[in-house]
Amino acid sequence: MPESAFLITSFATLFVVIDPPGLVPLFIALTQGMSNARRRAMALRACGIAAALLLLFGLAGESILGFIGISMPAFRIAGGILLFLTALDMLFERRTQRREGQQADPDHDPSVFPLATPLIAGPGAIASMILLVGQAGPDWPGTLAVLGLMLAMMVVTYAFLLASPPLEKLLGRTGTIVITRLLGMLLAALSVQFVIDGVRGTGLI
Repeated sequence: MPESAFLITSFATLFVVIDPPGLVPLFIALTQGMSNARRRAMALRACGIAAALLLLFGLAGESILGFIGISMPAFRIAGGILLFLTALDMLFERRTQRREGQQADPDHDPSVFPLATPLIAGPGAIASMILLVGQAGPDWPGTLAVLGLMLAMMVVTYAFLLASPPLEKLLGRTGTIVITRLLGMLLAALSVQFVIDGVRGTGLI
């Protein structure tokens, strides 16, 4: 069984990388206009899908990427591009315009993209799972401990997302729009950083 110091470090690493508090305003922006019941369903589905992805890559991440010939830098670049497209929607309110024109499209479902991936189970979280499982050693107790910490982090993330409705009421429509624009800019910068890190990982710069 891994030492308690390693477990604490692993949990802190996952918390910083996934950043549940930072997901709350993003969740508000992505699910604007939805009922509380639908938001709970979106949050549960997003966390469930993210947990499945992190579980898969934690157990066989390097093998999967290596088998299909994808390096971790390439994975970071792809995740950054996808995140940048989401940031553009938030910056120019394309998502809001589509909803107002379609009057609450029932088929709109952000739980898979961009919530589950790349916001929750993004390149950083996937890379962290691969590294932490590797550091835990070849024995199953260490691997299971890291996977258990990841599942606990998904529960924490779900709890943070459930707190989004009262926060939206506190902010109001104007506050939500301002935060959406600001977060769109931050997301754009984050996505560019993903791409830079990916390119740097290839050794080109």
